[in-house]
Amino acid sequence: MTFAKSLDALVLRALEEDLASGDITTDATISEDALAIAEAVAKSPLVVSGIEVFARCFYALDPGCRVEQLVEEGALVNKGDVFLRVEGNTRALLKGERTALNFIQRLSGTATLTKSYVNAASGRVRICDTRKTTPGLRSLERAAVRHGGGHNHRDCLGSAVMIKDNHIAASGSISLAVKAAQSYAPHTSRIEVEVTNHEEIAEALHAGADILLLDNFSDDEVGAAIKLVNQRAIVELSGNMSLERIAPLAQLGADIISIGALTHSAPAADISLRMRPVEEGAPPLIMPSAMPSPAP
Repeated sequence: MTFAKSLDALVLRALEEDLASGDITTDATISEDALAIAEAVAKSPLVVSGIEVFARCFYALDPGCRVEQLVEEGALVNKGDVFLRVEGNTRALLKGERTALNFIQRLSGTATLTKSYVNAASGRVRICDTRKTTPGLRSLERAAVRHGGGHNHRDCLGSAVMIKDNHIAASGSISLAVKAAQSYAPHTSRIEVEVTNHEEIAEALHAGADILLLDNFSDDEVGAAIKLVNQRAIVELSGNMSLERIAPLAQLGADIISIGALTHSAPAADISLRMRPVEEGAPPLIMPSAMPSPAP
């Protein structure tokens, strides 16, 4: 399945949650042929992410609607800024409003939180997400992290070798787990090992690990661990990475900080959809060339 088709399937499932029994309020109060224009307005400063999925919510309900994109993904907008417009059937706009906002508020929230971490790092360390994503939304949330200036960790279990605590426990030791991974994985794959103390760092380095994930180390422990590694492996930090910790940790010499909170705890961005009717017979306010509906 292509990305576009999977995105449309996701949108349809989301719309069905709201429209399984129709929309009694809209159908009772709005005529079938009424037209309207709606504007997405930032209620606070935010980084925009989720424009395409936002648009597809309305295309699914009114293929003839028009969406005007006023900014690029990843743009920083201020309170009061209008960054998207939708023109089309009023019933369709009302029925798609909440679902479209749910997507773009969540994704823009992730992008906005990511940007705050990236700014705190000041270019000294790479800020990455994790696999702690919402089931079914991983590709969108990973894109939101990129829109916020961050980077993506492994996409799925098959995309990288990452030996964590339960792999070590099941294998018997770090050394045995690394040896097995070296014999199984392609020669192009780096091997990452999660470590929790200096003894495990030494064992992982001796076994030939390429990347060390320092899990839940204090700031002082991170500094000592980086000296112990002494550039013999890539160093990644993870676990309780609050925003306040990023600036001091970024100066200690780690290569990567991975943060699950970027996707599992980002507050939704504050966005509203401001709607007004379009007079019958009036020329379209949004030109047909603006972000045309995707072909079926």
